[in-house]
Amino acid sequence: MLMTLIVTGESREILENGVKPIIIEFLAERGLELSEEKTLITHINDGFDFLGCNVRMYGNKLLTKPSKKNFEAVVNKIRDVIKSNQSTKQEFLIRKLNPIIRGWVNYQKYNVSAQSFEKLDYEIWECLWQWCKRRHPKKSRKWIAKKYFHTIGNRTWTFSVPTDDKMENGEDYYIRLIYATNTDIKRFTKIKADANPFDAEWQLYFEERADKQMRNEIKGRTIINRLYTARQGCCSYCNDKITLETDLRIHQIGNGTNMVKSLVHPQCHEKLHALNNSEMLALEGGLIEA
Repeated sequence: MLMTLIVTGESREILENGVKPIIIEFLAERGLELSEEKTLITHINDGFDFLGCNVRMYGNKLLTKPSKKNFEAVVNKIRDVIKSNQSTKQEFLIRKLNPIIRGWVNYQKYNVSAQSFEKLDYEIWECLWQWCKRRHPKKSRKWIAKKYFHTIGNRTWTFSVPTDDKMENGEDYYIRLIYATNTDIKRFTKIKADANPFDAEWQLYFEERADKQMRNEIKGRTIINRLYTARQGCCSYCNDKITLETDLRIHQIGNGTNMVKSLVHPQCHEKLHALNNSEMLALEGGLIEA
């Protein structure tokens, strides 16, 4: 069983002589042991790597960035895929690379990753350019560029393949490589120190956090659309229409695996949380829609 954790302390002495022995004893009671090789005691100004991210103080700011090892690992993986598919059709190569790029970018998009995304795009471009030149050693650079790279939207030099399909605006549809810099970086909002997910007083706070997260994810937006359709676009509390002008909130009932969601107006959401437990239970049957 593998377990990773971070422990903070005021000084190296406290961590080395006070905290570390306690952790070793705690793990030993459960048949586990602390890896001396992977255990690092360091100052926050020097930073440390954790789950593919580098955590470090820069002046007065604590920033998390993609770690060098994690970045090099994804670059090496992409290079290996490109080099091992020298005779593969461009379309198939794109389909192999896109899941790797998308997965890494989606994992790192909550960190300070703008420079890493730009560097990744450049590393991939260099490798793909070499891939193209090896396939056509006697062709000119201009010919290679015209065959494998196209201008799509505002982006030039897009590694892509035109298809017979057309987009809604009549333009050609391309199977294209995903670029890391096309992904918006989203800052993670720190949870308030006093917030307790098991305290009813904080339920509204955690619902609002979940609401924002769902709106930013495809899976979350799918759930919202399903809830909206189930009630024909009406609020589960007042039955009035939910529109762009009124906005919406996701109300949750229950806990753990029994959590049920419904869509309500922002003001209705506040009214629901102002009810006492008995009143909430009386409304529960009418609020459950999905």
